[in-house]
Amino acid sequence: MTDIIVYSGPHCPYCDRAKALLKKKGAAFQDIDVKADAAQLAEMMQKSGGRRTIPQIFINGNHIGGCDALYALDSAGKLDTLLTGG
Repeated sequence: MTDIIVYSGPHCPYCDRAKALLKKKGAAFQDIDVKADAAQLAEMMQKSGGRRTIPQIFINGNHIGGCDALYALDSAGKLDTLLTGG
C-alpha cells in the first residue's frame, strides 16, 4: 500500500487542487492540517528541508513538493507509477 501524506491547511486552493488530483486517482492519503498544529508544521518543515508553503506532499516517504510538482508528475506520466508503489 502506498503511504501518502499531504501537509495542508484550510482555505488553500493549491491544497484543494492537490487533494482533488489524488482523489481522482483513487489514492488514499493522510491530510495533516499544519495551520492547526504547530508541531505538525515543524515536522513538515523538517521533512521538506525547511519549506513553509503548503501543500507539501510525500509519497512513500519521498518528498514530492507542492501542488505544481504533483501535477507535473501527472503530466509526465509518472504519478500513477508512484501511487501504485512501482
